Amino acid sequence: MVSAAPNYLSPPESETPRGTMTAVETQVSYSNSYTIQHEEAYMTQEDDWDRDLLLDPAWEKQQRKTFTAWCNSHLRKAGTQIENIEEDFRNGLKLMLLLEVISGERLPKPDKGKMRFHKIANVNKALDFICSKGVKLVSIGAEEIVDGNGKMTLGMIWTIILRFAIQDISVEETSAKEGLLLWCQRKTAPYRNVNVQNFHISWKDGLALCALIHRHRPDLIDYSKLRKDDPIGNLNTAFEVAEKFLDIPKMLDAEDIVNTPKPDEKAIMTYVSCFYHAFAGAEQAETAANRICKVLAVNQENEKLMEEYEKLASELLEWIRRTIPWLENRVAEQTMRAMQQKLEDFRDYRRIHKPPRVQEKCQLEINFNTLQTKLRLSNRPAFMPSEGKMVSDIANAWKGLEGVEKGYEEWLLTEIRRLERLDHLAEKFKQKCSMHESWTGGKEELLSQKDYESASLMEIRALMRKHEAFESDLAAHQDRVEQIAAIAQELNELDYHDAATVNARCQGICDQWDNLGTLTQKRRDSLERVEKLWETIDQLYLEFAKRAAPFNNWMDGAMEDLQDMFIVHSIEEIQSLITAHDQFKATLPEADKERMATMGIHNEILKIAQTYGIKLSGINPYTNLSPQDISTKWDTVKHLVPLRDQMLQEEVARQQANERLRRQFAAQANIIGPWIQTKMEEIGHVSVDIAGSLEEQMNSLKQYEHNIINYKSNMDKLEGDHQLSQESLIFDNKHTNYTMEHVRVGWEQLLTTIARTINEVENQILTRDAKGISQEQLNEFRASFNHFDRKRNGMMDPDDFRACLISMGYDLGEVEFARIMTLVDPNNTGVVTFQAFIDFMTRETAETDTAEQVMASFKILASDKNYITMDELRRELPPEQAEYCISRMTRYIGADGPSGALDYISFSSALYGESDL
Repeated sequence: MVSAAPNYLSPPESETPRGTMTAVETQVSYSNSYTIQHEEAYMTQEDDWDRDLLLDPAWEKQQRKTFTAWCNSHLRKAGTQIENIEEDFRNGLKLMLLLEVISGERLPKPDKGKMRFHKIANVNKALDFICSKGVKLVSIGAEEIVDGNGKMTLGMIWTIILRFAIQDISVEETSAKEGLLLWCQRKTAPYRNVNVQNFHISWKDGLALCALIHRHRPDLIDYSKLRKDDPIGNLNTAFEVAEKFLDIPKMLDAEDIVNTPKPDEKAIMTYVSCFYHAFAGAEQAETAANRICKVLAVNQENEKLMEEYEKLASELLEWIRRTIPWLENRVAEQTMRAMQQKLEDFRDYRRIHKPPRVQEKCQLEINFNTLQTKLRLSNRPAFMPSEGKMVSDIANAWKGLEGVEKGYEEWLLTEIRRLERLDHLAEKFKQKCSMHESWTGGKEELLSQKDYESASLMEIRALMRKHEAFESDLAAHQDRVEQIAAIAQELNELDYHDAATVNARCQGICDQWDNLGTLTQKRRDSLERVEKLWETIDQLYLEFAKRAAPFNNWMDGAMEDLQDMFIVHSIEEIQSLITAHDQFKATLPEADKERMATMGIHNEILKIAQTYGIKLSGINPYTNLSPQDISTKWDTVKHLVPLRDQMLQEEVARQQANERLRRQFAAQANIIGPWIQTKMEEIGHVSVDIAGSLEEQMNSLKQYEHNIINYKSNMDKLEGDHQLSQESLIFDNKHTNYTMEHVRVGWEQLLTTIARTINEVENQILTRDAKGISQEQLNEFRASFNHFDRKRNGMMDPDDFRACLISMGYDLGEVEFARIMTLVDPNNTGVVTFQAFIDFMTRETAETDTAEQVMASFKILASDKNYITMDELRRELPPEQAEYCISRMTRYIGADGPSGALDYISFSSALYGESDL
């Protein structure tokens, strides 16, 4: 018993997998845009179902039976079937299932409801899938299918049959209906009484179907015993044999075909297409075509990998080109908020944008190494990327990016410190200006008074002394004016964004100060002119004024210092402020003595006035300061001292918290940094270890990769601590030598190293399997390499390499050794890597496909001729690869070849780099 031929849409496990076609199937199944256009024209001209609304009843019956059987032949693979083609497809569920079975693709999840709109939705999903395959549905809508419109349902099924069973048929540049008809004509040409000209009356006597079966399976039918005058018997014989041995279900009734003047063309085409797919087996050309397809597929795959490498390299270099100007931009923002936003953008770049590019760079190197390995294994010339896109070029660009990146981060932190300093100076400038302006308020009007013109002798003398006290006070405030000017100058030097306002305010204060000096001198001159008119002055008032003024200035300075803002970055700095504050508090007892002495002068004035009955006005003529002012300011100073203590202690707590952050970061960094270094060394040991097979090495490396990935959480925690430190404006850490940048670079190098090492072992496995090298041979190669790798850096110099080859039995002269060195060190680097050593040894010990084998395959297709024609290529090869050969083969120049003959010998040599394409 001969087993049934596999169904062409759902092969069993032992047959060709879904989505893969044999050479003969490929020969006749590929279609191009011409085929789709041809089928669309065919459907528009001959199968417009608007015109088939007047379908002949006999045809309609044949179509129902044929289409139902065809649908069930595929639905049975999903464990179901249909009974009534109009009713069973109305809810769209089995229609979607049918499309999934015949296409091998998944459709959208169907609606499970039973309402009309659920059914319409499901049918629309099926119709959308059909349209997505390039099919134009003419006058077929979901509502007609849901309503059970028989003719529309038959039209839809015919459209599906055309697309999935007939459209892909291609024979000698003819496709679909014409291709199927040509195939039938060729297969039945030798048979008597058979003349296939169409898909209706040519099949009525059943001989054409029997001839198709006999042509491919002569053991199933004795064609010599068939009679032309027994059409029903012939048809039933073909139906029974096809169903029993070829797994083609019975789709037609013999009586319907015989009794119909013109059988339905669509039903016949549907049934005959099943024979086409069943008999699309391989013949002698299949082996030769498969070899060529394999070689061309390798070449096309390599070209695709080259294009992908070029594309990925271009995209990565373009990203680097766009990113570097952004990182080189050193235009500072004017506010702390804007600069902190820049820092946050840079963190996003580090966390979000850069990691995928690191992976792309690593993948690019892996793809390059894999491509070069495949080219070596297939005896192809090495791939040389476009200028500027070498792996080394990308590495240099990446190095430049990281250099700019490091400089950008340092610039950001410097600018933030600068803005922080600017904000502090600006606030200090405003505070000092406010205090100075508060002190100078009304002073110009006071100095411009001419009150001495009507004053008494005592009042004149009092005015004189008062003016002297004012001058003393004015001199004491000179230091503050100089401080204001110095702060303004520093703000300008640091490029403060609101420098214009600062300069204007500073200039106003300086101009006012100059004017005060001029007015003070003028008033002194006036008072000195009348001083001779006055002789008596109250020395006690004068002494009070002289002592009270400096003490008042001291208290002003003390209050200013106690309220002065400060900024520190370490515990040592805050301790220095605390020490200075403690020193200030130590001076308070002495200051209190000065206060009591000053107040004693006032008490002495009161005592003298009481003793001698002097009536006092209550106003010291020499100063505006009163004992109450001194007492009030003294109380203010005493109140500010504990507040200053509290501020300093709060800053101590903040610096202690920062110190904890430093220690927390250092504790993790001091663990993660050595861990990364240890893993780098362990991976290096694994890559040179010869114990165990390559698979065991791969498993060990995969375990390392798994452990590294699992360790990522520690890196994330360290990143979090680093971010907390930056948010707290911590810029140094004496507890560790590891910075976040060092750890990041080490982590990226570790990821790149494990990926590159795994890729090298994969390439060794690929080399071993492709070349038939045993594990023992690879271990022997590794042992020899390790023995002569004297520096233990994974490379041998030429002298060590020569010694290694001699130890392995090679008899080397200078010329031969120079030739070998050009193979293992084509770039003349002066060293031999392990991969180059393995490639050389595998070429010495293994066999590969050769140009001679490909030439022999082409010779089979060319019927032993030294040339091949375009028709032979298009007949024996898939269209895409046939055109690939035609576009690259040169014209045959021999005298024995016809016009247009092609030279497959030079083409085969070029595939292996032995000549130019």
